[in-house]
Amino acid sequence: MRQFVFRWAATTVAVMVASSIISGIRYDTVAALIGASLLLGILNAFVRPFLLILSAPVILLTLGLFILVLNGLLLLLVPSVVVGFHVHSFWSAFWGAMVISFVSWLLSAFFRGSDGRVHVLTHHSEVRPVRGRVLEDEERR
Repeated sequence: MRQFVFRWAATTVAVMVASSIISGIRYDTVAALIGASLLLGILNAFVRPFLLILSAPVILLTLGLFILVLNGLLLLLVPSVVVGFHVHSFWSAFWGAMVISFVSWLLSAFFRGSDGRVHVLTHHSEVRPVRGRVLEDEERR
């Protein structure tokens, strides 16, 4: 549950950043922003995997660039459900999806620890011993 709330918050911040950078994306109220980020997270979690499987040949032909188009299409779908959230064109959605992906990745990388769990701080106070053998180089022998 905590990871879901963190991802939702990260997506909300990312959508807010995208709406401030991309002129074709805007929201009327904070509730519309929160609803849009929630719907975008749900679409990315449940619909996007099916779209990726269905469009796998096109993704392979374009060397993965079609994934950017899919992200833009999912963002373009959000205003049809969330009242008060607006995306004016496909290109606004495309560039907005790029910004949202980058900001979400940046926030997730900043707050995710080496164990894969979300931490508020990026450093750990505990010291873990290294397992395995240490190889010596030729000079030390």
